[in-house]
Amino acid sequence: MDSEFVIPAPPRVSIPIAGERRRFPVNRIFCVGRNYADHAREMGSDPDREPPFVFLKSPEAIIADGGPLAYPPQTANLHFEVELVVAIGSGGADIAAGAALDHVFGYAVGLDMTRRDLQDVAKEGRRPWDLAKNFAGAAPIGELVRAARHPAAGDAITLEVDGTVKQSGVIGAMIWSVPEIIAALSAYQPLHAGDLIFTGTPAGVGAVGVGAAMTARVAGLPTLTCAVVPCGLTRQSGA
Repeated sequence: MDSEFVIPAPPRVSIPIAGERRRFPVNRIFCVGRNYADHAREMGSDPDREPPFVFLKSPEAIIADGGPLAYPPQTANLHFEVELVVAIGSGGADIAAGAALDHVFGYAVGLDMTRRDLQDVAKEGRRPWDLAKNFAGAAPIGELVRAARHPAAGDAITLEVDGTVKQSGVIGAMIWSVPEIIAALSAYQPLHAGDLIFTGTPAGVGAVGVGAAMTARVAGLPTLTCAVVPCGLTRQSGA
């Protein structure tokens, strides 16, 4: 059958929703940097309440829960960063913080995987972080849970590597709350249904190597597990 495309179109990336057959289609992936004061300090930044710092990942960065993460090429320092992920269910521009939660479809726990050595080089040269933050497997994510309940300030967020806790914090320690992040992002460009927002990580980020097993948790959400395998062994994604 004829196609409107001159090459095969890539498959639509989606992630599962807890307890449902239908899946959540992924549009854009926004990531908020330095949104926990303790993490800002460990990265050498001032944790004052500056406007949210945002970078992007592409949908091919998604890995579903339990999927293996192939250690990316051209790096020797791959870091984990556990984060609360917000899924946008209805878009809009200039969304007021007081109305922002009405635009949320649900939540998940995710990992913002980072080629830290490449990021350090980019920082030194005042260059973009794209190669450090956006690569296949850079955004493992657990099952989505519909937003019948929004995360509370005291909800724990943790990351274990091989059974040892490496990161531990609470959602209320975020410098910018979920409603404030949505309001700030939508002031620059309209948000769309299907967008994901990774909301930042607490202190304790560190390196993982081949064979490491990561377990990420946010209270009230399904656990995310992800193991690191040798480069080139798999290209699994959330598609």
